[in-house]
Amino acid sequence: MKLQAAILGLYASSCAAFSPTFQTQRRSASRPSSSSFSSPRTSTGTGSALNQYAQTMGGAINLADEYAPRDVYGMEQWAQQYGLQKADGVELYSDDGADYQLVAQNGVAAGQMILYVPSDIILSSNGVAEEFGGAIAQAEQVLVQMDQGTQKRLPLFRLMAKILNEYDQGENSPFYPWLASLPRQYYNGVSMTDACFACLPPYAGWLTSNERNNYHFFVAALRKGYVQLNSVHDEKAVMWAYNVAFTRFEEVWSPSRQKLIAPMADMINHSAEPNCQISFDDMGNCQVTALYDIPPGTPITKSYGDPTNPTPIFAQYGFLPQDCATLFCKAMHLEPQIKELGFDFKDLLIQTQTGE
Repeated sequence: MKLQAAILGLYASSCAAFSPTFQTQRRSASRPSSSSFSSPRTSTGTGSALNQYAQTMGGAINLADEYAPRDVYGMEQWAQQYGLQKADGVELYSDDGADYQLVAQNGVAAGQMILYVPSDIILSSNGVAEEFGGAIAQAEQVLVQMDQGTQKRLPLFRLMAKILNEYDQGENSPFYPWLASLPRQYYNGVSMTDACFACLPPYAGWLTSNERNNYHFFVAALRKGYVQLNSVHDEKAVMWAYNVAFTRFEEVWSPSRQKLIAPMADMINHSAEPNCQISFDDMGNCQVTALYDIPPGTPITKSYGDPTNPTPIFAQYGFLPQDCATLFCKAMHLEPQIKELGFDFKDLLIQTQTGE
């Protein structure tokens, strides 16, 4: 119990240093047909339709005010005009006007489609590569030359560049309604100050520092100027673009590896016991399906990471889940001895209730 108290106490004291509103949760039968949904739409490439609605909303994305209101319902209307569909009773909900989630007010049966997001409003890393062509390829080459480890993170790099490009366009961006629905402030590793890193437990500090380093490589590569981005020297804008990409993507591996962001589906919050599955069809449309019967009034949830280890979730999303029963060993100074015994940090679990 002493070990458990010490670990949780250290987390609690360190988190207060950088998050004024430390969130514990982000953003918690038979198989009927989904006949209430119309036939899935395929991509038509009519970006002008997106743009036409975006221009009616007005205003630029205000990043100076981290408490600026999020226009999530404007985003919902925009997405629905372009083909987004929800199961009956699935609604956006917030109890504080800042953090939103999807809730099944009427309940959802196992196997039922909860949400359908058409590919036309989905951002994909492969699509960014096609859109930016040689410019993004040159930037990626520079990035990998800076650090070989960034090779596996190129899909994230592309999404960051795309988001910053759309931000530059302001109300003229076809994705403006989605951008206006997003948080302005993040509390994850990239957003922390040096003082925050200093007071974190070793394992959390290591993860968050690595993420901050990766962010700096991304920024340095974009600032080479191959991709024309007006806000690339605006620190607040580039950090926001990175955090949006980093906290809202889904990853697929077939037919090829890429990262995608599906508006509205990115409002689904975390649980160690998720009740939905997110998938993408061959045309790139997103489908969110109930894994089991979801009672009325229940949030739609997915897993943001390994439920036995909240630290990577903390580093990426900026919160510690309340429903995790274990922690990984954080004794970074003992890494050589741990590896000599044939273990890794993921092999050493501590029960939060007993300290065992």
